[in-house]
Amino acid sequence: TEVLRALDLEVAADRPTGTYSGGMRRRLDVGLGIVHRPKVLFLDEPTTGLDPQARARMWDEIRNLRELGTTVFLTTHYLEEADALCDRLAIIDHGLIVTEGTSDELKQAVAGDVVTIGVNGFGSRVLTLVEALPYVRESSVDDESGMVRLYVDRGEQAVPLLLRILDSAGFAPTSIALNKPSLDDVFLRQTGRSLREEPAA
Repeated sequence: TEVLRALDLEVAADRPTGTYSGGMRRRLDVGLGIVHRPKVLFLDEPTTGLDPQARARMWDEIRNLRELGTTVFLTTHYLEEADALCDRLAIIDHGLIVTEGTSDELKQAVAGDVVTIGVNGFGSRVLTLVEALPYVRESSVDDESGMVRLYVDRGEQAVPLLLRILDSAGFAPTSIALNKPSLDDVFLRQTGRSLREEPAA
């Protein structure tokens, strides 16, 4: 009953599993894997199809397993899940490990802060204008959204300079954002595309 309670299946314990929803079946699958408290556990996309509450409970149970000494190998397309649950990460592209390390190590390997600029379809022209600036390390335009993505040194200083350059060239950005690198930036850097562009698994 401890596993049923942890995975929020206690109320359905006496029901035939054929009456379970997809999310309940997913939780039951994981429950069957952890009921005997294994030393090593492989979880393949354990939160796919779960609602946010069930997903949070699953995260708690995975953390609990780790605290009890179970080594958990987790595959996921949810980068925030990998960031929250994993001590070490490996990014696999077309069957090959392209990078591995802790979340912090992987993020630090991305060059600089991330600036994204919305420019109403003028992405290529804006890219030409800013890509050679001395504080811009890398630059690209997202083909779908038209957003300009820059990796810059000292983003808090670069953003005002970029805005002045765009203004003097007659471009009025619709949006601009400054962020520290995320695991999505790591994935983009290592594979050349965002995980959001990947086909559904």
